[in-house]
Amino acid sequence: MSAFDAFWHVTNLLAPAWGVSVLLALLMRLVWRGQRMDLRKMVVWGGLGGMLAIGLALVLLGRDGKMAGYALLLTGVSLPQWWLTRR
Repeated sequence: MSAFDAFWHVTNLLAPAWGVSVLLALLMRLVWRGQRMDLRKMVVWGGLGGMLAIGLALVLLGRDGKMAGYALLLTGVSLPQWWLTRR
């Protein structure tokens, strides 16, 4: 595998974390219009939590693409965003 292929492999592995983070932040902003939320902060913390969850799923489950890994991804994205809306 070349360096270019490895780059795209890792990018595609982490893309769901950032995609779910952006979608969840936008939906939270639509649902709670009265609250003032920093969208960039929510996306960044959600994306980092999702990346951590994907890494943890790879360690625990041994491979990507299992349903438990996706559940861990959703938990990893939603917990930081929930924490940011609490304050």
